[in-house]
Amino acid sequence: MKNIKPFGPSIGITKISSRLINKLNNQLDKKSSYKQIDYSSKLASQIKNEVLLSKKFVEQNISSELKKIIKNFLHKENVKNVKDIKIKSLWIVRQFKGEYNPIHYHQGDLSGVGYLKLPKNFSINRNVKNKKIRTNGTIDFINGQKGFLNKSIFNFIPKVGNLIIFPNYLMHTAYPFNVDGERRSFSFNASIIYKK
Repeated sequence: MKNIKPFGPSIGITKISSRLINKLNNQLDKKSSYKQIDYSSKLASQIKNEVLLSKKFVEQNISSELKKIIKNFLHKENVKNVKDIKIKSLWIVRQFKGEYNPIHYHQGDLSGVGYLKLPKNFSINRNVKNKKIRTNGTIDFINGQKGFLNKSIFNFIPKVGNLIIFPNYLMHTAYPFNVDGERRSFSFNASIIYKK
């Protein structure tokens, strides 16, 4: 876990296990006894295929690893009075050519995005000669305004296995890309329960 402060709020960047990547990809690609719900109408995105995973599946297959990662992130931020972490919701986003997620924020206390599958050369803009503009298919986090010695945007080019944790209120956006293939990620919202 690497905690960074590109501006005010901290962002955690780490890796998830190949076991977790396989569990999530298999859950989506194969027929499963766990219930899957089309979640796209409840989200801010301009993406057609987003699937909410059942609380039972999350609790049995994902929750333990995510909670350990979140505790590590909070520990590095000197947050030590955590009693429990509740994963409120977790969904898979299947983004294809031209789709995007506009600037938005989440619910809960902490949110995260993990990357499960990425198209080859998704972040290269082929329409600009002699330049490789790295915003296609990437994620930007936005906070405050640009000023002297102050950044307001943190751009991240994801790789399969990356997991980013951030406070729920941190505005962010996922850009469209212009190559064929799927950019598959999962997002979650979590609540922190503190010791009294």
